Amino acid sequence: MGQEVSHSEFTREQRQSFRAKVLADLDAFEQMLEGSRFDFTRPQMGLEIELNLVHESDLSPALCNREVLDELDEGDFQSEVGRYNIEMNVPPRPMAGDQAVRLERWLSQSIRRAGDAARPHQARVAAIGIVPTLTPEVFDRPWLSDGVRYQALNDSLIRERGEGLELDIIGPSGESICSYHDTIGPLSGCTSVQLHQQVTPQDFPVYWNAACVISGLQVAIGANSPYLFGKQLWAETRIPLFTQMTDTRSVELKYQGVRPRAYFGRNWITSIFDLFEENVQSFPALLPESSQEDAQAILASGGVPSLTDLKLHNGTVWRWNRPIYDTSQGVPHLRVENRVLPAGPSVVDMVANACFYYGLLEAATSSGRPIWTKMSFQDADHNFREAATHGIAAIQRWPGLGKIRATDLIEEHLLSVADDGLSALGLRREVRSHFLSIIEGRCRTRTNGASWQVAVVRAHEAAGYSREEALQEMFRLYLDHSEDNLPVHTWGVPEVAPKAD
Repeated sequence: MGQEVSHSEFTREQRQSFRAKVLADLDAFEQMLEGSRFDFTRPQMGLEIELNLVHESDLSPALCNREVLDELDEGDFQSEVGRYNIEMNVPPRPMAGDQAVRLERWLSQSIRRAGDAARPHQARVAAIGIVPTLTPEVFDRPWLSDGVRYQALNDSLIRERGEGLELDIIGPSGESICSYHDTIGPLSGCTSVQLHQQVTPQDFPVYWNAACVISGLQVAIGANSPYLFGKQLWAETRIPLFTQMTDTRSVELKYQGVRPRAYFGRNWITSIFDLFEENVQSFPALLPESSQEDAQAILASGGVPSLTDLKLHNGTVWRWNRPIYDTSQGVPHLRVENRVLPAGPSVVDMVANACFYYGLLEAATSSGRPIWTKMSFQDADHNFREAATHGIAAIQRWPGLGKIRATDLIEEHLLSVADDGLSALGLRREVRSHFLSIIEGRCRTRTNGASWQVAVVRAHEAAGYSREEALQEMFRLYLDHSEDNLPVHTWGVPEVAPKAD
């Protein structure tokens, strides 16, 4: 969840000071875009994966991330907002040669290492969008991870909302949740894969616009979060869950069109500055802790500012495709952070999702007339929400094709485009073929993580299991398949014998 802070409560003076610092950083950032040299040698991809810890016995959330991280000696792992969450960071690499195979191997070894660290605490590691055994009662215990930032974030979101955070989600099946929460606890249920692409300032709008176009396709083919608190909701329930649990708007402000903090966007952009400026102008600070950095003075002396205050604020606006400014060894760089995908189901599935995204992204930004010039931003937004709601059965609006099933669009039109993009990046043919065949397999079988979960739960319920029992049985089978690193479209739905009385 970003930079650490040292306080969880802030005065009016601190808020005013922080706003002034953020505005000064924004001015410095504008100057850097006009004149500074940003680092960019070759396309680099990066990856973050949020994981869950669950008890071996009943597969309920295991609130032991501190103990597991101590076993791991942290390294590439760190805590996330809930005590049953951990996050894994993958070092940047080019998507070329056999790097996708190397990535799969590295992720498998790292997750296995996390599983070994969890085992002494009677826990397992789960890569899934939302733990299907999660219940509201988890948040009656000390659930928040160690770290002042998490407490400060919780307190600030609740304070800004003023009357508790509301969950109101209705699924296509008719099942629904409507509840109020006095902490951001349910937010910890959202675990995702975040894909990073380093770009130049000039190319940033091209890549961001393309990422927005692709987002609906990613969610349709990769949805993996159909259950929350025992209810079958959206195929990717993580999307409305995260949106609502970070939403500080009153009902009146929603009707007035004020933006939510988890935000797809409103328009195509022509500069990365558009996004940072909108973040500063449209969203109040949640963590107004000012740094000692004087960005203007550093620029004037020929240095590179960290823009610490702007980055801190930017980290509390959760765009589904987020602009990132950072520095490495004193050199600034920019990234598009794509945040739409859930974790799981297996490592090979996550790498296939990454290949599909990076291939389409490269193709969409380097050949012919840009796809977003042929469609409205509202259609891209609609596609994203349609995919989150219906997953593998989603219908997409696509230039030249009208309304088309996402699986047909991908299988018949876009897999070859993604292959061309990966080829241009330098990924070997057999590697491209292997991972894109997994995407093709999902299209052909109409199966992703969400549809598989629902089918297995329904099979158990038809055999006489309660919803709670069915979710637990499904989740145990899910974890076994995931640990075997089998692609989800090959898992199959088991025949379930009638439950004995």
